[in-house]
Amino acid sequence: MKFGYTIVYVADVEASLDFFERAFGLARRFVAPGGGYGELETGATALAFADHATAHDSLGGDYVAAASSARPLGVEVGLVTDDVAAAVQRAVGAGAALLKAPTTKPWGQVVAYVRAPDGTLVELCTPVGGATS
Repeated sequence: MKFGYTIVYVADVEASLDFFERAFGLARRFVAPGGGYGELETGATALAFADHATAHDSLGGDYVAAASSARPLGVEVGLVTDDVAAAVQRAVGAGAALLKAPTTKPWGQVVAYVRAPDGTLVELCTPVGGATS
């Protein structure tokens, strides 16, 4: 077993792809014909987005949409960077809401939290143990 991808269910796949490109410098890996599904290049594991119609069809039921909740859902996308403060500034400049400014954890890792316009909770953090991958 290996972790293949995370799919975030959103109202507008193109808008989410565009935000993550502008905010975090990620590139598109794949967009399905019709635009109901798209992936970003994030390394071995893809970060993907599916529109609500595609998600409902795939899941066969309903779910809580991240954008419909006043509070972030209890799941986050973690992006590792050597400069959390700069990443936060870029994300906020692209339209993210700052939830928690960069702080240093007792083990030395710097973390911050933003919320994407589509409701996705994003942690921006330095590597644990100091090694990026």
